[in-house]
Amino acid sequence: MLDKILVEVNIPGANKSYDVYIPLRIKLHEVISLLAVSLAELSHGYIISKEEAVICDKLTGIILDINMSAEEHGLINGSKLMLI
Repeated sequence: MLDKILVEVNIPGANKSYDVYIPLRIKLHEVISLLAVSLAELSHGYIISKEEAVICDKLTGIILDINMSAEEHGLINGSKLMLI
């Protein structure tokens, strides 16, 4: 079984998307912290602070529970997310 999956993370404020590997079994609040630092640099500061960030399924708009892991949410390679 894979430890990481490749997902697309969209940042609407920057009108950009990034393909990133995220760990399957780490809670999403930890993943958001990692993404916030990395994507803030890539998006030239368009991403909000990690304390306020919300991660959603891009296709459904459903906000994902940050106390669950990507695996628990059923995310797979190619999943599309939004970080707002």
